[in-house]
Amino acid sequence: MEKVLVTGGCGLIGQHICSGLLKKGYEVVAVDKEPGIYNEGKYNYSFIQADPSDKNTYAEIFDNHKFDIVVHAACTVDNDFGPIVTDKEINVSKQCDKFIYRYAMTSETLKKFILLSTDQVYEFPKTREPIREEDELKPHTNYAELKFASEKAMFSEMIHHKDEDGEYKVMCCIIRYSPVYTYDFTDNLVAKITDPKDGAKFVYGKGQYGFQLCCVHNLVDFILCYVKNADDQTYAGVYNVSDKLLTSAADIIAFMRRHHSLGAVIQRSPGGAMSKIKGLFVTNKDEKMNYRYLDLSKLENNNMLDNTKAAKLTTFRWDINNTK
Repeated sequence: MEKVLVTGGCGLIGQHICSGLLKKGYEVVAVDKEPGIYNEGKYNYSFIQADPSDKNTYAEIFDNHKFDIVVHAACTVDNDFGPIVTDKEINVSKQCDKFIYRYAMTSETLKKFILLSTDQVYEFPKTREPIREEDELKPHTNYAELKFASEKAMFSEMIHHKDEDGEYKVMCCIIRYSPVYTYDFTDNLVAKITDPKDGAKFVYGKGQYGFQLCCVHNLVDFILCYVKNADDQTYAGVYNVSDKLLTSAADIIAFMRRHHSLGAVIQRSPGGAMSKIKGLFVTNKDEKMNYRYLDLSKLENNNMLDNTKAAKLTTFRWDINNTK
């Protein structure tokens, strides 16, 4: 039985990762700053409470356990942070990354290290071409800066640890995924139809424009497939993970009205009105720090991630209409 460490294991994403691993027969050690009840009492599950900056506790964890796999989900917005990512949280993430990577890469038993990142690290194209893993990077929010620094720190540590054949000792995977949602967690959905200026719900025209989102279960499915099937260094690298298709504004409104409460939605005209508000919030520092913020200047772009590479490992079968 392989043993997996999941940092941030009691957050929204982390708890589902732990649950999926347990169902597949792995032993799971979850670490988080606060306990969670989602997996409490399950066979082969244990929880250790530790703040992300608690270097000593993490050192004890790696000393006391022989991990085969690490899924690094700590300092992930839907796990540990609120809507606004502050400079303090960026610094905490840097501290955590520094010793987590060192302990992991110097482990005698670790085979795979999976880092959860974000699609916000990309420079979003002006065209509607899908965003591929090798496309240009240009973080545009505080959260993107945080995760971009985390990616670089992992690579910096990884290159110093090779075996006698010159191969990297640990297979490293970076997952850049879109804003997540579940049946119950809809904050990232609602943010896409909420005017950041006055909080009003709105849609342009009939809402036939879309956003790239990621059902948590698509993310977990990919992680489970990677853990099981990635068996050599050819699987190392960056993977885009998201729902297969765009989720339209109209889809979000229909979903919220069907399953959750949703008040009035204002219908706005595209075109002239759209051009007037483009860039309106670009200089608003709080909006740039808010990882869920709606960038109105990109509203009509319909950019989506190219998840072809990830789809070779798993099928993206979840969407807003069949999520649980």
